[in-house]
Amino acid sequence: MGLETIKSLIMITKTFFSYPFFFAALFVITSGCSSSEPSVSDEKTDVKTPVTLTHIQMEAMEETIDLNGVSSFLKKSSIKSTATGMVESIEINLGDYVKKGELLFTLKTKEAVALEKASPSDTSLNFKGLIKIKASKDGVISSISHHKGDYVQEADELAVIAEQNSLVFILEVPFELHQLIKIGQTCNIELADNQNIKGIISTSLPIMDIASQTENYIVKPTSTENLPENLIVKIKILKSLKSDAVVLPKAALLTNETQTDFWVMKMINDSIAIKVPVKKGLEDGNNVEILEPLFKVSDSILQTGNYGLPDTAKVSILKEK
Repeated sequence: MGLETIKSLIMITKTFFSYPFFFAALFVITSGCSSSEPSVSDEKTDVKTPVTLTHIQMEAMEETIDLNGVSSFLKKSSIKSTATGMVESIEINLGDYVKKGELLFTLKTKEAVALEKASPSDTSLNFKGLIKIKASKDGVISSISHHKGDYVQEADELAVIAEQNSLVFILEVPFELHQLIKIGQTCNIELADNQNIKGIISTSLPIMDIASQTENYIVKPTSTENLPENLIVKIKILKSLKSDAVVLPKAALLTNETQTDFWVMKMINDSIAIKVPVKKGLEDGNNVEILEPLFKVSDSILQTGNYGLPDTAKVSILKEK
């Protein structure tokens, strides 16, 4: 066998044994490319946001501003000593309510004190010299100036009675809002315990606080109910009023971060809501007035589930409020 014949046999043998690997690789490549179906479905799920609805209401709408007020007694009666002597006894405490003619203090004159010290065993010089000091007005004891055993001069102040029916509230109004205040105007006084009483703006005081630039007005409450002095309250002043306003709950109104644009989501059929820009008016604790556009009472507006929806959204209605 020649050399050329041997080389030919070797080439044939290499080619034959390489074919299985070639066909195996070809099979893997073609089988990987032959699959035409995707592993995940391309179909999109139809997502609907659950929402609740509300409707337009026609009702009275008012807007108020809250200003600070402090209680104060306009009338105070000073209880003074009618003689020079010593305070023998005190029948009252700070904050007590007293009536006209009620006993407040007992004084012992200086002559009686001197005789008592000079000859305490001599009964012929027994002079009590006791003076009764009584209330001149009905009211509350707002201050007591002396204690038992104090030596007082004639006309010294012993106590002060604040007349309860003279209790008023000093309303502090920034100068830029003074045009909203009218003498004779009614207002609402809200106490710290959420109790509310009515008041009437009666007088303007001709003085302005130099630091806060506020004017002072006197507000007379319709009932005082034994309120203390220096009680800080909120006084609600009516800013504007509409008797027949187009009203929606505040939860139905949406806005941007700067609160320059406002809109609501309105239903156009039973499953689609669209964005409708609006112009708002008055506000109170729970409601807001809608000035534009002019909605119908039958229009359905999203009240919950409306936040973050696109301009057109598919929704499912849970219930109507």
